[in-house]
Order: sequence, then structure tokens, then C-alpha cells
Amino acid sequence: MDHLNSTWDVIVVGAGLAGLKTAIELSAAGRKVLVLEARDRVGGRSKPGEICGQVIDLGGQWVGPGQKSLLKQAEELGVKTYSQYIRGKALMRLDGKLTESRTTIPKLPLFSLLEVGLLEQRWKRESRTLPTDAPWSAPRAREWDAQSVESWILKNVRTHAARELLRAITRTLFCAEASQVSYLCLLEFMRQAHGLEVATGVEGGAQQDKFVGGAWQIPRRMAERLCGSIIFDSPVQEIEQHEDHVRVTTPEARYTARRLVMTVPPALAAQVHYARPLSTRRLGLLQRMPMGSVIKIHVAYESPFWRRRGLSGMAFSNDLHFSAVFDQSPPDESLGILVGFMDAAHAVEMSAHGEEARRTQAVSDLVKYFGAEAAQPLAYVDQDWTQDRWSLGGYVAHMPPGVMTTYGSALREPCGRIHWAGSETANEWAGYLDGALQSGIRASGEVLLAQG
Repeated sequence: MDHLNSTWDVIVVGAGLAGLKTAIELSAAGRKVLVLEARDRVGGRSKPGEICGQVIDLGGQWVGPGQKSLLKQAEELGVKTYSQYIRGKALMRLDGKLTESRTTIPKLPLFSLLEVGLLEQRWKRESRTLPTDAPWSAPRAREWDAQSVESWILKNVRTHAARELLRAITRTLFCAEASQVSYLCLLEFMRQAHGLEVATGVEGGAQQDKFVGGAWQIPRRMAERLCGSIIFDSPVQEIEQHEDHVRVTTPEARYTARRLVMTVPPALAAQVHYARPLSTRRLGLLQRMPMGSVIKIHVAYESPFWRRRGLSGMAFSNDLHFSAVFDQSPPDESLGILVGFMDAAHAVEMSAHGEEARRTQAVSDLVKYFGAEAAQPLAYVDQDWTQDRWSLGGYVAHMPPGVMTTYGSALREPCGRIHWAGSETANEWAGYLDGALQSGIRASGEVLLAQG
């Protein structure tokens, strides 16, 4: 097919899960679709890697029982799931003190534990007041959006351990510090993820299962269904809107379509030149939704030695750089693999120091969790998403104080012939692979309705 001299029904910008799902839905409806991808691969924030001969996910990898779109897509593509290993005790390190627990509820001082329980109930009540498609219009939205999570913690949380736990949870969810995220943004995240327990939990939670062979297989198999409709190494530089078409410029070519769906993260969409300016609200939103800072790390050992000691491999800390860890060992235990994250300010710091320094830091932190056996790994692999040119961070973009109530209504609103998808635009499971798929379904439906 002559890509340059054709007029497409729809151009989709980005070949992550949102872009691929948009293109598949539109193609199935008989539309002529072209996908432009800046990278040399599909998947976006889903990416394959390898450690000691084992294929791993350098990006998104987990799925929970409530993530119906992702589970359905995987089943259609023949990608099976298996359970995250959680047998044994989890480790929690708070201010240098390490404790073990057979539940995902950390061992905290009694009054802190009681306070966290009461706060979780409060968040459930407050989250229920947020309209599904317009959290910025909730009765107390402006009050909540005027506060950062940090300022809310200082005002409403009394015990030290509860404060530290909530700061660590914010880093885990957004890969950003509590001072950087709006309290309304946190409430909306909890509404979308069905509560803190589901968002942070394993059994019954968002980290319950993984995909056999890796989650990255899902976008790869989706792309195979698009039969050559993806052009790689084609970052979009400019979009011109005309009365009856859009014209898209990349470094190598120009393309014409009746409509366009932008599926890349807001910070990347903001770098495109829009020849017909976007609305003040839309442009303001793109400029004010930064990505989180995260480095995903895999460390391999000869065997999962922690299992012999009755540990699940799960570890969580408020003061170590390697702040969240899970067991990633293959089912046959031929290797022991731990996977986890440096996030927020720790990721910013360690990104600047380079991979060898990150390896030293990660191993040092694993020794603090698991003891001397963790000191001699077979291999180390990391993915610094802050340095990924076409992601600018991960897992998700967040809204600082004041952004949602001022600019949030532009999140899904089309701008003429430009429609918006991407995980950040989902109204359930935003920031997850599931949210990306949902956004593609919604955006493709909008385009079909607009085209008649």
C-alpha cells in the first residue's frame, strides 16, 4: 500500500496498547487506519527484556481479577496467566526496622495501624463522591485539589508510621513524591483502582497474576493483526487541522487522514507542534501532567533462596532506594529472580549515577532485606524509564495540585478532528495496561460516531 499518497480514514499516533487497540477496533469496523510509532517496536511502556536466558517484562507486567479488558484481550490472543508467588512472609522495613508479616498488611505500631484503617475507610467514602467521568466536578473537588497529598498528610494524619507508610504508598502508585501529587488525583486513582487494598494488593489485587511468557506478548500479537499498517521510527512533529482532514508530519514524510487519535503520554503530546492551536485548557493539561520517575530492576540468583527461609520475596520500604520488591522466579525454580522498583526522588537520584551505581545500590538494599545471600547475584538488568525518549518516565502521568479542577475537563474531549486516548485518559484503571485498552475502545467509538 502507498502510505504517502493515500488519504487515511484515521491516523493513530503511538503503537502502545491504547494505539493498537484503537487501530484494531477501527480496522474491524472497515476503516483504513495507519499507525505512526516513534520507536522501532510496539508496546510503549510494555517492553521485553532478558536475564540469564529468561524473558522478562521491563515495563508493565501484572494483572488483577478486576482488569477485565486486559484479561479478555490476553485470552483472545492465547496468552495465559499464572499467579504471583506470595507463599511465606513478606518483609516491611520502616525507618530502618525490618519486620515480617504473613499478610500484606504491614506490622505497624497499634495506633498507626488503627489510623491507617480509618483513613482507608475515609478514602473509600470520599472516592465514592467523584463522578466517574468528571472527578473535577465533585462537591469538594476544589478543596481536595488545592492540597498535595503531603499537605493533606500533615493536616490529617497524626502518627509517624502512618505518615511514612502513606508517603511510601504514594511513591509506589505514582512514582512521585507526596508533595507533587494532588490529593484529588490520589482519590481519583483509588476510585479507579477500587480502593487502596486492591491497588497495592496481590491476592485479589492488581498484582495477583502475571502472563506466561510476559505481558509484552500482548501488544506484539495485537500488532500482528494490523497487517503492515504500522510505520516505525516515525515520531510525529506537526499536526495541521483543516476543515475536512488532518495532515501529519514526521521527519521522513507527511500523511493525510480524516481524523487522528493521539495515544502517547501527555508530556510527549505536548512536544508536537499543532498548526491550528489546541484549546487553552487542552494545551495547559498536556503541559501540566508530568510522568512519574521509575527504574525497574531485575536481579537474578542461582536459586530463590528466600523461599527456603519461608519468605515470599515481597519487600517494601520507606527508606531504601529499592523500595518495592517481588519474586519473579520461573515456576521450575531453575533461577531465583527478584523484581522491583526505584521510584520518585530515589529514581531521579539513581538515574544520574548510572547503571553500575544502581546495581551496587540495589544489591546493598536486597542484603538489608534478605541477608548476606543476596550479596552475590548472577546478573542485574534495569530499565530506566526516566531516560526513555518516548516515555519520559512511568508508570503514569499524574496531576499536581490545581491541575484537575482547572484543566481536567479537557482530558478526553476531542479537539476538532483530534481525539485522545492513552492509559491516562481511562476512567477505570488509568495508568495500567487495562486502562490503555479501555481508552482505545472509547476513542475508536468516538471516531466511528463522528464519521457516521
